[in-house]
Order: sequence, then C-alpha cells, then structure tokens
Amino acid sequence: MKTMVLLPLLGLAACVQTPGERARAAQDQAAQQQKLATALAGLTPGEPTSCIDQIQLRSGSNVQAYGSTLVYTVSPRLKYRTDTAGGCEGVGNDDILITSTPTTQLCRGDIARTVDRTSRFPNGSCSFGAFIPYRR
Repeated sequence: MKTMVLLPLLGLAACVQTPGERARAAQDQAAQQQKLATALAGLTPGEPTSCIDQIQLRSGSNVQAYGSTLVYTVSPRLKYRTDTAGGCEGVGNDDILITSTPTTQLCRGDIARTVDRTSRFPNGSCSFGAFIPYRR
C-alpha cells in the first residue's frame, strides 16, 4: 500500500525544477527579452490588429522567435510582433514554422506548427496572439 502512494509522488517530484534549472530558465528568458528589445529597437509599436495579410509576409519577410514571442520582418521599416502561449520556440533554433489557414491572413488564434529543418520531425505548435505592427 505504501508503494502505491510513493509512486505518484516520485512522478510528481520528477517534474519539479531544481533551483539551478530555474536560474538557467530565468537567465534564458532575460536573454530572449534582450534580443527581442534589440530586434525592435528604433521601431514604434502601433495598434494591435487581429490579422495580418500573408501576401505582405511572402514578399521577402522572415520570422524569428524570441522565447514565446514571434517577430515577422516585412522590411527594415515594418515588423509584426505576436506573443504566443509558447510551443514555437524552436523557430529560434532554425525550425520551420508552418501555418495553415483557409484565408489569405494569419489571425489571432490561428495555430502554427514547427518542424525540424533536417529531419522534418514535428517539434511543437503554438497559437498566435494579436499582431502588433512596429514601424520606423
């Protein structure tokens, strides 16, 4: 009977971060926030919008991940920031972001997937938040 009680507790303990792991995660988050600030430096945020036109994104844009935040670069003068609930951080490690939408727009709530560039193995998924334009 005691063994049955200990097994769930052992499983729960395996999910708890150590102080060192928490410190590394906090450092990584701070580094990602600094990189995001650098990527958006010199740009002014505009009013959030629910959707952005994919045609605009196809004309030489790229996407970068800064933690759970994605930034689409349309041009040096225009970038879109969207905060996700997490799951697409692999884009920052060269994963491919795959979106599927029935319209010509990416919208808040749309789900994207990430796959490894080499193996094409799926690595994650996330849901877009509002899109905030940053302009020079």
